[in-house]
Amino acid sequence: MHAGTVRRRHDTTAVNPRATHLSLALRHVADASGQISRADIAARTGLNRSTASSLIDELITGGLVKETGATPRARAGRPATALALRDDGPAGLGVDVNVDYTAVCVVDLTGAVRYKHVVAEDQRGHTMTEILDRINTLSRAAHAAARANELTLCGSAIAVPGIVDRDRATVTLAPNLGWRDLAVTEVLPADVHGLLDNEANFAALSEPGLLHARANYLYVSGQIGVGAGIVLDGRLYRGTHGWSGEIGHLTVDRNGPPCPCGRRGCLERYAGQEAILRAAGVSSDPGTALGVRPTITLIADRARSGDPATLAALTRAGEVLGATLANCLNLLDLGHVVLGGIYRDLAPWIAPEVEREVATQFLGAPWARPTVEVATYGPEAPAIGAARSVIHDVIGDPLRWLNR
Repeated sequence: MHAGTVRRRHDTTAVNPRATHLSLALRHVADASGQISRADIAARTGLNRSTASSLIDELITGGLVKETGATPRARAGRPATALALRDDGPAGLGVDVNVDYTAVCVVDLTGAVRYKHVVAEDQRGHTMTEILDRINTLSRAAHAAARANELTLCGSAIAVPGIVDRDRATVTLAPNLGWRDLAVTEVLPADVHGLLDNEANFAALSEPGLLHARANYLYVSGQIGVGAGIVLDGRLYRGTHGWSGEIGHLTVDRNGPPCPCGRRGCLERYAGQEAILRAAGVSSDPGTALGVRPTITLIADRARSGDPATLAALTRAGEVLGATLANCLNLLDLGHVVLGGIYRDLAPWIAPEVEREVATQFLGAPWARPTVEVATYGPEAPAIGAARSVIHDVIGDPLRWLNR
């Protein structure tokens, strides 16, 4: 199968009660962080103890769950055996292709990062074949690292900064890379299947503290461009065509400066990295924090030193970003905003302006003001989230792994 290809996988949980129960049991183990027993599984799922115990035995035999010792008990009686996810079984591979770097990482079933490697090299000016060859080389190295750690890669995912057609494994538009209608072909080892998605969507999946069944949040990812991942009830919302989250191309001013997407006055022309550099009077091509020119470090250093032009640029960017986010919240009514990418590093100056705009422009703020939080991970978030998306699939449908 071509890497990056998305298949309409047969969902065994939709037609198989055993698959549904296995997924339910595994999700409880994953959520409990080592503080759950077979009896707890039975109580929380409504299954009888015999069935719950049988499911756990199957997950243990299949290398997904392990017994870790006795759980603390609040009442007298024989201690129960605690259960936890294995960290030496299935793993996910994440690849992040951005304007001036390529990153890969391997994440185990617990969500821990077991391998990470970044190559800083400007992609602009390189052919698609050269870029795919680099991805292939890095992915093979990650594959070898996974084997050395006694992990089995069960899938991969590729993050790109643009609009993605997941069904055709095609990058429809990545304006900052100059890509249009580019098909992603074989870039990964033959035994690893790949998914393709926007980098902001995958970055949203890197948040361990927010991603649960009832989570609702907007993850804003700023790099060269600006994107967002929308999480509704613990699941990414991609829209009808998979194009949701293109917040960087929401119109701020129809008469504003031209954007690489072909339109004018887009948000990233006011709150993106290039706009901040220009407003701060810094003459440098924008680069990502992982790339060959980490210009965001320069901006942060100038802000810490109190440079007036830089502080004014960050204040303006925060105001425009905050006003745009407030409009998104008025439409979606989400509980959290997470600032990732460059906004994570610039949060001391950007976040207060975003909070102020949300407080005044979000209609529901007097009763339930959304929180504005800083992302857990920095520029490595898309690669980590991409790898974790593979793990989420295993936990959501463990029978596919057990039947491999």
